Amino acid sequence: MLISQPTTTIKDFIDQLNHSLSVIKPNARLTPIQAKWLSFCLMGILMLNGINWAKFERAGLGQYKMAALSWMFHHAKISWDYLLIASVRSLLKYYGITGGSLVLDEVDRERSKRTTHIYKAHKQRHKSSGGYVNGQCIVLLLLVSDKVTCPVGFCFYQPNPEVSTWEKEEKRLKKQKIPKKERPKKPIKNSAYPSKLEISLKLLESFRDQYPNMKIHTVLADALYGTGSFMDHASSIFSGTQVISQLRSNQVINSRGKAVNLKQYFSHHNQGVAQKFTVRGGKIQEGTVSSARLTVKAHQKKRFVIALKYEGEDNYRYLVATDMTWRTLDIIQAYTFRWLVEVFFEDWKLYEGWGREAKQQGEEGSSRSLILSLLCQSLP
Repeated sequence: MLISQPTTTIKDFIDQLNHSLSVIKPNARLTPIQAKWLSFCLMGILMLNGINWAKFERAGLGQYKMAALSWMFHHAKISWDYLLIASVRSLLKYYGITGGSLVLDEVDRERSKRTTHIYKAHKQRHKSSGGYVNGQCIVLLLLVSDKVTCPVGFCFYQPNPEVSTWEKEEKRLKKQKIPKKERPKKPIKNSAYPSKLEISLKLLESFRDQYPNMKIHTVLADALYGTGSFMDHASSIFSGTQVISQLRSNQVINSRGKAVNLKQYFSHHNQGVAQKFTVRGGKIQEGTVSSARLTVKAHQKKRFVIALKYEGEDNYRYLVATDMTWRTLDIIQAYTFRWLVEVFFEDWKLYEGWGREAKQQGEEGSSRSLILSLLCQSLP
């Protein structure tokens, strides 16, 4: 497969990108050489599904040498910090998007067993085999509107190695029934290794600052983000917007002065009813639903809690929302947008090139190659 001249779509995209860059920062515009290089890279990613300078050189029939492509990537004075912001602004303007929902999730990327120079690569659980691999974890923030779904922010995550070592030792000592006072204390928090929740809050704050005119209707996230402090903080970032997440079935709520878990409460006090609701695209989904405004013990306040079981499922999932003025049906339909993240991840893995062939070294290498890949998602 050969890379010839960039398509009209990519040429127009680069022109729009340059215009957005000049609005953000006048001297951030791409030079003609930088624009040509970026066009060539985007063509290479889309056609070869990878970020590989050697493959780009071969597919371009010597139009660019591998060394020249790599030099531009590492040394050219491109405003990398503004590229994704400028591309998103161009996309929002192109489609006339003024509001939407923000969805948080993370994705893992496998790397080789020995990754001494890959940024924040660490030991990860391999879901399919049950073993462990080395890989990178990226926390992504996506904007979901009625027209498009696009990535608007990201950050690499790595657990604190000292805490990981302590947890392994703690588990071993607990199994041996060693008293807590005789076990090592948990290492103090290291600011160099922020948690996924801390990273996500910073991504939300950055989005608010970068797109001040966007109206955010909901912030959506899975059960990892279902803590009281995270939900309250995320809501306050956008002046009290609705935040929807999930709770575990064993989380405790207070019902008539008694503490019971969610599974017990909804099985005895609130029988579900059949309900139909519309998901994005107009598809009708059926399920069994029950809801109540309950005091969640871990949150120390009342929340809108929904027990939801889709047609064909055996177990309920439990949604939790900060704004209790919404209707049950509205919360369920809003939360269906979160599943579009899974669609994005599958599409991204197949077509956007940031996989096994994106092994640029160091923080700049990983971040810049990821930005190149995400720019492809902003092509109109």
